Amino acid sequence: MAQNGTTENGVPPNPLPQPCRAPEIKHTKLFINNEWQSSANGKTFPTFNPATGEKICDVEEADKADVDKAVEAAKAAMNRGSPWRRMDVSSRGRLLHRLAELLERDRIVLATMESMDSGKPFLQSFFIDLDGSIKTLRYYAGWADKIHGKTLPVDDNFMCFTKHEPVGVCGAIIPWNFPLLMFVWKIAPALCCGNTVVIKPAEQTPLTALHVGALIKEAGFPPGVVNIVPGFGPTAGAAIASHMGIDKVAFTGSTEVGQLIKEAAAKSNLKRVTLELGGKNPCIVFADSDLQLAVQEAQKGAFYNQGQCCTAASRVFVEESVYDEFVRLSVESAKKIVAGDPMDPQTSHGPQIDQQQFEKILELVESGKKEGAKLECGGCSVQDKGLFIQPTIFSDVRDHMRLAKEEIFGPVQCILKFKSQEEVIERANSTHYGLAAAVFTHSVERAVSVSSALEAGTVWVNCYNALHAQAPFGGYKMSGNGRELGEYALAEYTEVKTVTIKLNKQLTV
Repeated sequence: MAQNGTTENGVPPNPLPQPCRAPEIKHTKLFINNEWQSSANGKTFPTFNPATGEKICDVEEADKADVDKAVEAAKAAMNRGSPWRRMDVSSRGRLLHRLAELLERDRIVLATMESMDSGKPFLQSFFIDLDGSIKTLRYYAGWADKIHGKTLPVDDNFMCFTKHEPVGVCGAIIPWNFPLLMFVWKIAPALCCGNTVVIKPAEQTPLTALHVGALIKEAGFPPGVVNIVPGFGPTAGAAIASHMGIDKVAFTGSTEVGQLIKEAAAKSNLKRVTLELGGKNPCIVFADSDLQLAVQEAQKGAFYNQGQCCTAASRVFVEESVYDEFVRLSVESAKKIVAGDPMDPQTSHGPQIDQQQFEKILELVESGKKEGAKLECGGCSVQDKGLFIQPTIFSDVRDHMRLAKEEIFGPVQCILKFKSQEEVIERANSTHYGLAAAVFTHSVERAVSVSSALEAGTVWVNCYNALHAQAPFGGYKMSGNGRELGEYALAEYTEVKTVTIKLNKQLTV
């Protein structure tokens, strides 16, 4: 998420890219069968700029009838003899490469649109979200002609081999915190493996997904291969999760909604499910670490994207001998963070996504004060700036506090103290979540032993949010099922078929 979109060779361009000041929003309808369509119920919903509170535009609202229509288009595109099924695998790869080129062409427009719709700073959208999306498309374009089975030695006079075939129609439901990146994380491996897709962007942030719909058509993907149905979770999202014509669903979002999706999948057609859910991620700082580096990386984990990350470093465990110094350096660093207009290149901290999220974060901040944590800085909204919350740091946080147990999804860093390696491992693992973790130390032996002991799908050592298209990402426990990215994601979008042939005189070459 945060790091797979670094600038080329680590050097930003000079001058820095500038956002479009008034980007034209061309696409606000449903994208079904390569056509722009109005919703069956005639309803629309507004999307707002969280930095200003102003309405950007109205978007067509999909519900069950529209999902049914999208699924029919996706099923037709999967039929044997269809242009998509007849297409050779290298041509699928070329289409994904072409889509990546079109994202590169429209990069400034997409980054501007992403920042308008989500509130994240423009330069982060440009250098991280767009770059990560482009790299992910190119990575899976390269896999399209390299997915294969095995020849298996079996007993007696048989020939046995396996084939990897597409699952079929894949549903996808994506969140608002990384709208474009999550869109690409879902469609790239699915299309690489030959599936078709029905995808619902979050109702807060539908605009970049719809713009990419136009690019998908321009790239040359056949009708029905990708269908985009903006709408709300209880209607369009629920229709995808329970649809009998959808063979697999992938969801990124809260654990609570993930449970509902898995239940709906089980009660309908037992469709396959991939879930990337919440986290309460431990970041462990040992006394032998580079303390300044640990402060910088831990704050990247806590405050990046206004803390609206499933990987957020919301539990920072610091060894007691360096605890006070770590807190001092963290407060010093947090006070330098610039909150403001996401389109301003000086801004590194934008607004929360909406009023509901804003109020939830401030309510958890108040709980920290009441339960006895020490507020070191922040803890309130930025004056006269609507949905902006100051980067907030609490010290003296205890494991029983809500701050240490609940996913905050906001710019709040909780710093806890520990005495021994054994103690901190036990405390770090004492959670229902298991998405990510980090370890800061100069000891290779400690880095290996602690990373092995942590119950998390991803462990970073002396870094944070270092995600790459080549490396799998997913969680243990209630942080989800399955993996996204890397070669591992291909297994989520393919079925394995075993073919066994009896070799005898009747079967000749």
